[in-house]
Amino acid sequence: MHHVSIHTANIHKAIAFYQILGFTIQTRFVIGYTLACWMEGLGGRIELIEIPEPKKKLNIFYDNSHVGYYHISFDLTHHTSGLSVWLSKLKINFSKYEYAQENLDDSSFPIILLEPKEQVIGDKLYEIAFIQDQDGLPLEFIRILKNNI
Repeated sequence: MHHVSIHTANIHKAIAFYQILGFTIQTRFVIGYTLACWMEGLGGRIELIEIPEPKKKLNIFYDNSHVGYYHISFDLTHHTSGLSVWLSKLKINFSKYEYAQENLDDSSFPIILLEPKEQVIGDKLYEIAFIQDQDGLPLEFIRILKNNI
């Protein structure tokens, strides 16, 4: 996969949010009349595209009837010893970055949708957690705890 594209109401706020998650801007460009960029981090690439006149967003995390994009998942198995520890550090990062405080609408970031919990998928035991980005899109963070269970 080359990238995941995310429409955002404000590209500057989106950049601030994803930089705190560990993404860095690779290139900025214009699509038609709107701003866009590619960012890389956590083993993947995202494309942010600003939507000049966004419509009201739905919270798809809690909408069981939603069809289509649901979330992006990032594997943190090799990045942290536990998702609770990682989320605690993330909260500190959000609180100390002045740029984020000035550019994000909600000072309570990260907004946690699902606290870390264990889940068996196939023959693996995972630790999973969800937060939402500044536009309300769910982001999953996953870590392998055990193989071949």
